[in-house]
Amino acid sequence: MKKKKLNITRAAVGALAILCFLCLWFWATREGTPLGRLMPNPAQVFLRLVETTHTKVGPLTIWGHMLNSLRRVLVGFCIASGSGILLGLAMGWNRTIEALLRPIFELLRPIPPLAWISLAIVWFGLGEGGKYFIIFVSGFSNVTINVYTGAKAVDPELIGAAKMLGCSDRRIFTSIVIPSSVPYIFTGLQIAISSSWAAVVAAEMVRSTNGIGWMITAGQGIGDMEQIMVGIIVIGVVGFLLSTFMRGVESKLCAWSRVQDS
Repeated sequence: MKKKKLNITRAAVGALAILCFLCLWFWATREGTPLGRLMPNPAQVFLRLVETTHTKVGPLTIWGHMLNSLRRVLVGFCIASGSGILLGLAMGWNRTIEALLRPIFELLRPIPPLAWISLAIVWFGLGEGGKYFIIFVSGFSNVTINVYTGAKAVDPELIGAAKMLGCSDRRIFTSIVIPSSVPYIFTGLQIAISSSWAAVVAAEMVRSTNGIGWMITAGQGIGDMEQIMVGIIVIGVVGFLLSTFMRGVESKLCAWSRVQDS
């Protein structure tokens, strides 16, 4: 009962915060103000958003652009997640792999996705491959570093006890290291899905003809601030929904971890 009340309170506070933000936005962009001459107010953006649900922006409606962006993000995110989990577990469990690959990983990790755009064009051309690569880069390091941290955080006494009972290294890895790393894996996935979705704008700057990122850059090219704001809002809302979905999956699959923590 207390948890339910807490959730209702959080939802109410969140709704109030959004309402206050919209009121501030509307007040700051009212007619005659300096900001009002530069960007539209919330009502104009909302009407434009509704319009784009049935009127095409370029080749597609907002739904088509959003689905294309989601497809690119999910492809890059899945590749980044799979490879990041494998590399993180390998570096966290095997000291030889850690010594060989971690210096290279730490060297490449600080490089932002935008810095890879030119190389993405050279390596993959102007098709979908370059977009998938940029999204992959944005999510890969987040998954890898969290999984690596989880694998290194396994209680050494637990591993020692398993060895005393005659467990092989393979059995310890599959029965202790991987289960103990699951909460860290989901933390990395949550961060990675958000960063991958944020990188879609950069990915769709690479010779794209559709997608939410394309909407924003196309709006910039013709000076259409309403189209730019619609794209930004859609990116924010979908990113929030993706993060919420990942948290929900984690709460179901890692409920045992929360019970242990409590």
